[in-house]
Amino acid sequence: MADGTPEYVTHPLLEPGVIEARPYQTALVEEASSDHTLVSLPTGLGKTTVSLRVTAERLQADAGGKSLMLAPTKPLVEQHAEFYREALSLPDEEIVVFTGETRPDDRAELWTDARVVVATPQVVENDLVGNRISLSDVVHCTFDECHRATGNYPYTYIAERYHADAVDPLVTGMSASPGDDEDSIRLVMENLGIRNVAVKTETDQDVAEYTYDTDVEWVSVELPEPVIEIRDLLKEVLGDRLETLAELGVASTTDPDLSQKDLNTMRAQLQALIDDGESAGYEGMSIHAEVMKLRRAVELVETQSVDALERYFERQENAARSSGASKASMRFVSDPRVKRAISKTRAFDDLHPKFRRTRMLLAETLGIQGGDRVIVFTESRDTAEALTDFLAGHFDVRRFVGQGDKDGSDGMTQREQKEVLADFRAGEFEVLVSTSVAEEGLDVPEVDLVLFFEPVPTAIRSVQRKGRTGRQTEGRVVVLMAEDTRDEAYFWISRRREQEMEDELETLREVAEDLVAAVSDEQTDVASFADDHAGAAVTDEEDAGGSARDDQDADGSAGESAQQPASGRAETDGRGQAGLTDFEPEAGSPESEGASGDERDGVSRAAQGESGGEDGSGDDDETVLAEAGSEDGVEIVIDQRELDSPIARDLSTREGIETRLETLEVGDYVLSDRVAVERKTIEDFLSTLLDAERSLFDQVGDLVTHYGRPILILEGEQDLYAERDVHPNAIRGALASLAVDFGLSILWTRDADDTTDLLATIATREQETADREVSVHGGKSKKTLAEQQEYVVASIADIGPVTARSLLRALGSVDAVLTADREELLEVEGVGEVTADRIRDVIGSTYQPD
Repeated sequence: MADGTPEYVTHPLLEPGVIEARPYQTALVEEASSDHTLVSLPTGLGKTTVSLRVTAERLQADAGGKSLMLAPTKPLVEQHAEFYREALSLPDEEIVVFTGETRPDDRAELWTDARVVVATPQVVENDLVGNRISLSDVVHCTFDECHRATGNYPYTYIAERYHADAVDPLVTGMSASPGDDEDSIRLVMENLGIRNVAVKTETDQDVAEYTYDTDVEWVSVELPEPVIEIRDLLKEVLGDRLETLAELGVASTTDPDLSQKDLNTMRAQLQALIDDGESAGYEGMSIHAEVMKLRRAVELVETQSVDALERYFERQENAARSSGASKASMRFVSDPRVKRAISKTRAFDDLHPKFRRTRMLLAETLGIQGGDRVIVFTESRDTAEALTDFLAGHFDVRRFVGQGDKDGSDGMTQREQKEVLADFRAGEFEVLVSTSVAEEGLDVPEVDLVLFFEPVPTAIRSVQRKGRTGRQTEGRVVVLMAEDTRDEAYFWISRRREQEMEDELETLREVAEDLVAAVSDEQTDVASFADDHAGAAVTDEEDAGGSARDDQDADGSAGESAQQPASGRAETDGRGQAGLTDFEPEAGSPESEGASGDERDGVSRAAQGESGGEDGSGDDDETVLAEAGSEDGVEIVIDQRELDSPIARDLSTREGIETRLETLEVGDYVLSDRVAVERKTIEDFLSTLLDAERSLFDQVGDLVTHYGRPILILEGEQDLYAERDVHPNAIRGALASLAVDFGLSILWTRDADDTTDLLATIATREQETADREVSVHGGKSKKTLAEQQEYVVASIADIGPVTARSLLRALGSVDAVLTADREELLEVEGVGEVTADRIRDVIGSTYQPD
């Protein structure tokens, strides 16, 4: 490029004249092609180009292989796919997009013929768990914005499956900011199976010629007195609530400016109290919830706008008036000082000083300096809307926010997002007001000014925002900070973390290989241990983990902690209790020959609510919705909604187990033609006992009707009788009814891992030992006429099912309830003046749409 004319990369799978030959990108491509690599490059300098070139190399080397690129958002997926179609010399139909808008059946078909798949990780996770796709022939997998590969984010699961299933895997992780410190970056590397780090910064000589200096300056604004008064009222209440938590022994500070880390510590301590059965834990958790609301209100008035705070107050008041409102919500809006703050907020008719300063900075950039484009970032969608309205009187401005409807604010569809970005690139308007949706990777065009309406406390987001300027020309970054607020603290935290991150990346260049080697050694040790014990029979001297039992007395007899076997049929060993191997079905037994449930235990179908059928399923052939069997192993059908837990993912990685996703009408897991499982955590179990709209007995009734061996799994180590404010006898009564009246087997597990093991064990026993197949039965039973009538009346003014039944018994019909006057309503037991007025107000008021 000596004469100023760019050179372009030539490659059999690249379109000529599209990819500029930049030396630093070529160096990164060479590294990423040779090993699983984390590529870190400043925003706007071509991380996607690096990944695309690696993909071209891999697809050229393996004509039958395919590439998978994962990106966290739909707009980003569409953007990458568009770039790949432009740059790769492949037919467009071989470069496909997988998002939630693509039907699962269509994805399975598209996957077969595709050479490049660009997808959101949630979709690929679902397809892997549902066994719709295979990663075996994927020769290159890219994780864009790979710093997300922590916790339960799908990147971690997909990487595990990719390394296990692919014949010749190669991982590329991409991020301008992979983590705030060495530990977080190392975690990302471990979760993605990355062994190499390739880093380029703006100070590198081969990068510097493609970047320009970006000045970062901060502008201080002073809060007006009315805003300070609102803030101080809220802080006063916040301090009082923290004093209450301090009295409970969980708060180490009563300073209203406490950090999120402090709040997280308090919550953990409160949860520990709850786990120990301490009622103070529940009280404290409610106060903690109110503290979070107060802290959010303070943050809005200090750093966003009074308008945003007013909208927040409105939502909190609506929440407090709704049925089932939390004590925290009601306490929050009823405090006299909060009421005064609400009144002052509604009376405030001026602007937050940041609004005027924003207008001045935009006028300076677009007017005096002759700039073309500006991005304004804000944390709050409410503020984005208010800023857009305010600036529209002076500039050509549009907002850019995420999808969906959040906190009472309309989002943007994917089509709207694409249109706004396309118009911004084309120069159709000059100011983009955006929330965090434009931070990560979106190809937002070069701008003259990036304005932070407030600082962000994380290095990752700060780097990504600033990366929107200074790519082709000198750029400017301005951070607005309200004096004497958390704005200042966030700014300095962000700056410190950015520097720490740069230092850590430089360090990781040197130590990455050692770190990965250490992790690899640990994984090898675990794998060896598992291999040594895989398939080994469990002896009387060992438990399922292969360790000697430690719950026996010195003479070999069972100690008090030894669990008795559930059945008395197994012969005992010399210690007076059955060994685990004694529970294998005996040759010729009903279990081994697939006999019906009635032949084995004598339980009548009438008692279980079954309708007949020789297989004990309780259904005839016409009600079977789906049947499947796996000739290669055990199959488990999983309800789509169970993807919120790690169980489905863990089952899909088990050797010899094949998982299939469906939207199950009955149960959470189907393990055979007769066994279906409803899984409840302890908390969820108690909630369904109390919530009439999520009746556990309705769910169980459907399960028992359609399956011969229905199971309820209760998951969690919490004390069932101390977790919620429910009388122990009520819980015992529910358990007795489930077991005796419904004929339900109730099994306890410690946690999700224990549940996974249990499901795998039952499915294996059913399908391999008892030679049964998997079939999914039935649907939810329809509501009776009485239940439908109760539902209609209960929905009036949210009066609930108990009052609904009282009204129907007293007045005789839904029509009579709807036409009853106030005096007639008051004569009904359980209906007071407030309820009667509310019913008449809902029924008799004129409809006035918003």
